[in-house]
Amino acid sequence: MNSKSEIINKFKKKVKLIKFHNNQYFNLDNPKISDSEYDKLKKDLISLEKKNSFLRDLNLLESLVGATPTNKFKKIKHLKPMLSLSNAFNVTDMGDFIKKVQNFLNIKGKNIELFSEPKIDGISATLIYENGVLSKGLSRGDGTIGEDILANLMTISKIPKKIAGQEIPKILEIRCEIFISKNDFQKIKKNFANPRNAAGGSLRQKNPEETSKIPLKYFAYGFGAVEPMNFSSQYDFLEKISNWGFIINPLSKIVNGIKEIESQHKKIDSLRSSLDYDIDGLVFKVNDLELQKRLGNTSNSPRWAIAYKFSAEKAITKIKNITIQVGRTGAITPVAKVEPVTVGGVVVSNATLHNEDEIIRKDIRIGDTIQIQRAGDVIPQVISVDLTKRKKESKKFIFPTKCLCGSNTKKELSKSTNKEDAVRRCPKGYDCKYTAREKLKHIVSKEAFNIEGLGKKVVDQFWDLNFIKEPSDIFRLDYNKIKDLEGWGELSIENLKKAILKSKVISLEKFIYSIGIRHIGQENAKTLANFFISIKEFSKLFDEKKRVDILKNLLELDGIGETQVYAIKNFFTNEMNTKITINLIKELSISNYSLNNKSGKLSNKKVMFTGGFQNISRSEAKSIAENNGAKVLGSISKKLDILVVGSSKPTKKKIDQAKLLKIKIITEKEWNSMLNS
Repeated sequence: MNSKSEIINKFKKKVKLIKFHNNQYFNLDNPKISDSEYDKLKKDLISLEKKNSFLRDLNLLESLVGATPTNKFKKIKHLKPMLSLSNAFNVTDMGDFIKKVQNFLNIKGKNIELFSEPKIDGISATLIYENGVLSKGLSRGDGTIGEDILANLMTISKIPKKIAGQEIPKILEIRCEIFISKNDFQKIKKNFANPRNAAGGSLRQKNPEETSKIPLKYFAYGFGAVEPMNFSSQYDFLEKISNWGFIINPLSKIVNGIKEIESQHKKIDSLRSSLDYDIDGLVFKVNDLELQKRLGNTSNSPRWAIAYKFSAEKAITKIKNITIQVGRTGAITPVAKVEPVTVGGVVVSNATLHNEDEIIRKDIRIGDTIQIQRAGDVIPQVISVDLTKRKKESKKFIFPTKCLCGSNTKKELSKSTNKEDAVRRCPKGYDCKYTAREKLKHIVSKEAFNIEGLGKKVVDQFWDLNFIKEPSDIFRLDYNKIKDLEGWGELSIENLKKAILKSKVISLEKFIYSIGIRHIGQENAKTLANFFISIKEFSKLFDEKKRVDILKNLLELDGIGETQVYAIKNFFTNEMNTKITINLIKELSISNYSLNNKSGKLSNKKVMFTGGFQNISRSEAKSIAENNGAKVLGSISKKLDILVVGSSKPTKKKIDQAKLLKIKIITEKEWNSMLNS
C-alpha cells in the first residue's frame, strides 16, 4: 500500500507532465503525445485526487488550464477564466457526468437538458466587445492571461467588428474556435504539419498581413463575462449571437437523456470524415444558464460541461528501422522509423515505442507490419503487430544497453515501488554530450528561463559550433561570432541579447526547476523554494556535510518524499552537476521566494462540513467556501478553523472532536449569514 508521501509524489509527477504537454499544445502548437494519451493522463490525475482527498489541499489542478503565454505578444487578462473541459470516452462516463450534475444540484433522478455541439480541433480565442464594438482579442494562454492577438483576429472577415441589434450587452466576452478548413489546408499544406498547426502559427504572426494570407475561419461557441446577462440558456445565447452576425456550428442540438446523447454522438461521428473541418468529439453542456451558475467550476474545468471524445484514428504501415533518442534525464527512448502513411489527413514517418518493456511486450521488430494510432498532431504510437505478415527470418529487436555516448545504461530502482523503472538511462549527466544538449534545451524552455529566440534548433546549432556547452555559456555568449551565421541579422541578435539579459533575473523556484534535477518538477521546486527561501540557503546543498542534514529535513516537507530526496542527493553528489550549477548562479540574479495568499471572506481559513444542507448539496457548499478563499479539509485536526454543521444528519463524533480541540463550530444558518455579511 502506497504511503501518503508516495501518492503525493506520484500526483505531482503527473501534474508536471501535464503542464509540459499543455505548453507543447497551447503555446508551441507542437504536441508530443496523442490526444488519447493526454486524456488518459488527465483522467488518471483526476482519479488519483478523488481517491485521496488530501491531494485537494495541494491546489495543483488549478494551474492545469492551457499554458503560460509566451512573451511574443502583450498580455491581457480574460474577463473570466477560460477553463478546459473534463472528458468522457464512453456511455458510462456520460452517465456518470449526468449523475454528478444531479447530485451536485440535489435533484437526483430529474431530467437535465443538455446542449450538444461538435468539438472543433482548432485554436481557442476570446473576443471582447464593449458597447458592441470589438475592443480586445486574446489567445487562451494559461486560461487566466492570454496574448493580445486582436490585430490577427481582425483579419478574419466573418468576425463581427461591431455588433448591431437589440439588447446588446455593454460587456460581451465571446469564446470561439479558430480553424482552417480541410480544403483550404490542401493549398498551403507544404508549409505546415496539419490544419491546427497552420491556424496556431498564423494567429501568432507578429505581422497581421501574414495572418491575412491564411484562410482562417471560426465558430463561436461560448461566453465569459456578460454585462448585463441577457441569455437564459446555451441555446438562447447561440441563437442571439447568430442573429448578431456570429458564425455558430449548424450541427448543434438539444438532447435529453443518455439515449439521445449516444445517438447524437454516433450520428456526428459518422459525419466526421465528410466535414470540411476537424473535430475530435462532442461537447455537452447543461443548457440552463442558471443551473450552470450554480454548478460552477472545479479548479480547472466547469462542472456543467464535458467533452465526449471520438475514437483515435488508425493506419497500417511498416517499420523500416528502430532508433533511440536520449532525453535530458538520460532517458533512452526508442522510435520506430516507418514507411510514410497518412493518418487523419497527416503524413507520418515516426512512431513512439515508449521503452524497452513496451517493445518486448508487443514483440515489435524491424520489418513488422504494424497498426499505428494518431489522436492528435503528434508522433503516433504502435497499437499492434500483424504477426501474419511477419517474415520467417525476422529477429527480435535487442534493445541497446549503451547510450549513444558509449556509456552503459541502467534501469534505476524506484524508491516508491521498489521495482526497476521501465526506462533505461544514461547515468553520466552533463558528461554525456547527448544528455547535456537536451539539458540546455530544458534550461531555455518557456517553463524554465524562457529565453525567446533560443529554441531547440538554435541550441543544436550553437552546440555544434561550440558556442554553448553548459548553461552559464548562454550568459557569456560571443555575439560577434553569431553575426556571421546565416539567418542572423542585427535585429535578431539584439532581440536575443535582450531575451538573455531579461532571463538573468529569475525567481528561486524557477531556478530550482530549471537546473533539471530528476523528479523535481515545477510544484516540487516551489515546495523547495519555500523551504530554502534564498539561493544562499539552497547553495548549502553543494557542501557534502551540510547536505546530509538538509536532506533529512526535506523529508519532512509535504510532497517531498524519498524519491525526490534521493534525486537531489544524486544530482549534487555528481561534481560536474555542482560545478555547472555554481557557474550558472554566478551569472544570475536569483530572487527570494515569496508566497501569495488567496483573498476572500474566508482567506486562509480551513473549513470542514458535516451533515447535509437544506437547499444545496455538500459539494456546492464546499465550492462556495473555496470560491471565498477557504481550504476545505476532510478530517478534524488542530489545523481546522471552522466546522460547519448542516441541518441534516451531522456526524456527532466530528462535532465532539471539534469541541475537544476548541475549534469554532457554526450552524448552517450562521454559515449563510457569514457569507452574506
